[in-house]
Amino acid sequence: MTACAIEPTAENGDDDPTPDAPCAITADGSYAARLALDGDSWFPERWTLDGPEPYAVPLPAHQPEEPGTEVQPMADGRVLIRRVSQRRHSFSLLYPTGPGTGELLLGAVECPEEDTVLRLLPPAPCGQRAYAVAVGRRSTALWLVAGGAFGPEHLAEIPGRCSGGVWLDRRGRMLALDREADGRTKAVVVDLERGGEVSPLLQIAAGSDDRLLLADPDSGLLLISSDAPSPGEPRLGWGVLGSSLPVRFPESLRLADRALTPFAIQPGQVLQPESCAVGLRIDGPFGNWVGVWRPADRRLHQLAAPDGWLAGSGLWTEDGVLRLPYATEAEPCGVARMAVPAAGAEPRASGSCEATAETSAETTAEFAAAAAPDALEPEAPQPVAPRPVPLQQAPLARLVTK
Repeated sequence: MTACAIEPTAENGDDDPTPDAPCAITADGSYAARLALDGDSWFPERWTLDGPEPYAVPLPAHQPEEPGTEVQPMADGRVLIRRVSQRRHSFSLLYPTGPGTGELLLGAVECPEEDTVLRLLPPAPCGQRAYAVAVGRRSTALWLVAGGAFGPEHLAEIPGRCSGGVWLDRRGRMLALDREADGRTKAVVVDLERGGEVSPLLQIAAGSDDRLLLADPDSGLLLISSDAPSPGEPRLGWGVLGSSLPVRFPESLRLADRALTPFAIQPGQVLQPESCAVGLRIDGPFGNWVGVWRPADRRLHQLAAPDGWLAGSGLWTEDGVLRLPYATEAEPCGVARMAVPAAGAEPRASGSCEATAETSAETTAEFAAAAAPDALEPEAPQPVAPRPVPLQQAPLARLVTK
């Protein structure tokens, strides 16, 4: 068991608040939050993204924050912050109050075991609640840390060590975690409305490590990492939640000496998973840049990122525009916009990303010299692994459109 004790804060009362990327964004794309640097001091910063122009509001506390402090935006504009002191994780909601910063204390979670790691999960779809996992030696505790009635609430204890964290529905009921047990990692589903009931999600091969990286509730598109097709070498694949078709591992998502990490899927493509555009962070010898890929296109477009990109952060609009937050000395709060290419076409930059595309032409040429700018998948499909299972099992099956 993961030994964690709760310390509620009476001030919270009934006032419910309405990853590893450097910038966390709400599921609806209205707000973002990050730690910003002022000289040698770190402070939380909230970005408003749903207006005509993005703008940032600093939320400094009475003292600087520690590097690595987690922040997460809420749908009502407040920012959740997790601070650590010894093995005590305290949670507060920050909000602007004229020239200062208001703070609502939510309570704390104590983790007596020295090797327990507590971290926030990605923003919940509703934007009203926030969750965290405390990963212990043999089990993982799931906590509701914001949005409860009486401070942090322990929701479930999950056997095994869990990582990742992907929401499978718009209600924030079904949470996918990558669980390590018996030497293998498999994605499982946690049902928050059934007391944290756990059921399997991915079983590509008995001896493979199968992780869920991203999911789109509208189309059912899943982005998966597994070493099933190449033992010992994790590869990116895709599948469809509820489909009888197998998981595919495109050659276009396999680049030598480069790491690909998907960070955003185009929403609103109901029943059209192959039409969904996917944004990927590409890390290589020249730094990081942006990849754009769709299952139907079988091509990975490699594009220069805007200067100051908060790498690994971004979101798609329903009409196919990729929005990338960036911060530079000249523009401390900016969002570059990049239109998704049609099948077989080249992406084009627009708005603030246009200038970036021009000034980064030399960098793009360097990428192209090391590898072809677009990675193509062969016409003949590669051997594929079995489909994600058991997608037909309750309660997950009720969320799937047949």
